[in-house]
Amino acid sequence: MATRIPQEFIDEVTSKTNIVDVISKYVQLKKSGKNLFGLCPFHEERTPSFSVGESDSKTTDGNL
Repeated sequence: MATRIPQEFIDEVTSKTNIVDVISKYVQLKKSGKNLFGLCPFHEERTPSFSVGESDSKTTDGNL
């Protein structure tokens, strides 16, 4: 059985990592309101649906 990653480790990584810096190495992001948007790296699309919220370090994809 696979071992789960301890929550303490996940919390440490997320507190020390800027998600925008990581994602912007792979996806061109543009600011729109509170979030940054880009083309989803998992789908072929013409309009940005992939959003990154810098304040909460979460990402969403309207297609997933």
